[in-house]
Amino acid sequence: MKRSSGVLMHVSSLWGDYSVGSFGKEAFEFIDLLHESGFSFWQVLPFCMTDDCNSPYKSFSAFGANPYFIDLPTLYMKGLLTKNELDGARQSSPYLCEYDRLSRERLPLLLRASKRVGNADREKIISFCNASKALSDVCLFLALKEANNYLPWQEWTIEEYDPDIYFMWQFIQYEFFTQWKNIKDYANSKGISLIGDIPIYVALDSCDVWANRDQFLLDSNGQPTAVSGCPPDYFSEDGQLWGNPLYNWKKMKNDGYSWWQSRLNHMFSMFDAVRIDHFRGLESYWSIPAKAKTAKEGKWVKGPGRSFVDMLKKTADGRTVIAEDLGDITPAVTSLLKYSGFPGMRVFQFGFLGDKNSPHIPHNYINNCVAYTGTHDNNTLLGFIWESSEQNRKSALTYCGYDGDDWNRGCELIMRSMFSSCADIVIFPIQDIFIYGADTRMNTPGTAANNWAYRITREQLSRIDKNKYRYFNELYARI
Repeated sequence: MKRSSGVLMHVSSLWGDYSVGSFGKEAFEFIDLLHESGFSFWQVLPFCMTDDCNSPYKSFSAFGANPYFIDLPTLYMKGLLTKNELDGARQSSPYLCEYDRLSRERLPLLLRASKRVGNADREKIISFCNASKALSDVCLFLALKEANNYLPWQEWTIEEYDPDIYFMWQFIQYEFFTQWKNIKDYANSKGISLIGDIPIYVALDSCDVWANRDQFLLDSNGQPTAVSGCPPDYFSEDGQLWGNPLYNWKKMKNDGYSWWQSRLNHMFSMFDAVRIDHFRGLESYWSIPAKAKTAKEGKWVKGPGRSFVDMLKKTADGRTVIAEDLGDITPAVTSLLKYSGFPGMRVFQFGFLGDKNSPHIPHNYINNCVAYTGTHDNNTLLGFIWESSEQNRKSALTYCGYDGDDWNRGCELIMRSMFSSCADIVIFPIQDIFIYGADTRMNTPGTAANNWAYRITREQLSRIDKNKYRYFNELYARI
């Protein structure tokens, strides 16, 4: 990896007029801002459909597209939406993702657009989806789910589906991936690389499990025998009960991890680098009995280890894989990460929780890592400073050469310390670029409400001092 820097911001947080960020002109403008500021990376969160809590980490499909990201003005320019339909989709507020409205209105709107596709384009769309088994499975799964009144797949009784609904999902896949390819091509032309995110687990009620049941630990009724999570930690005293089905790692190894190879190749078709969520689960994972009330009832079980890492390296073929090595990290996890050669993660906030030997303190960084002020699961940097104990706050600010009470200024110096660190890549969440507080936090693990909704506005973006960030990138050799 070259010495460089980037910004973490999900597409949903982009500004725009239609209730959520999209693959429209705003994405291209954001790439221009990154380029002018001297940044080299744009990191996003998973692109898959979100769950009932609006999280992209528990989706109907690891391969399928989030329909909300399709740019509506692009469909209007193609003649697939009317002016009245476009105007009727305009948002009420520019500050938050309007998920309730999106869940009611967006798919019916895309269905109308799909019915206006001409015959030649229709054949192109069908061919695009048929070329990918994973995307074909997604469209069939979602069409059948609609036919079965959105019940979990284990409860389906109807095997026929509406062909218009099936084609709508094909249309969604085509528009999504076509629009994103245009963004990726533009970003790369500007020297901006794109980092995607791979959740380690998938949802039980997903196309992935439905179409590949032998790859998961399920009983004869398609229900999990054990589920995923993590033990008590910094985020939760009861641990986190994620509830995803666990992989049948023995079966996966026997067929060369073919499902994972498909998943990785799919991701590398969209991104220049990928982050593997919960890397420590590849060494050992927290297995929780399916009927457990909390994650405390789980236990550690050995994961696939080196054979899986070998597959990752071969499939990546020299492209960057970032290992999210956070949480309860043991010597065995450290050894597996070293074996992989992948860069791990460092999070500034974790370095100032009382452990003087923490690898997250900047003087303990190594070159082969990606360092963050915080991740999407952390508080914002300013929120962290505000909510820390007096001792931890003083420790963090003094470390970065500040002993005053202007905490905005303190955050600027923390970011400068990150720029100057030896980490090959440093990434700043967009909220920290603005130096915004806890009210703009993206996600609070273990909670179901008020997450994933943060958005920026065009006016806010215009206030970013591009010259300042370009100066830091030049000063610390990150261009």
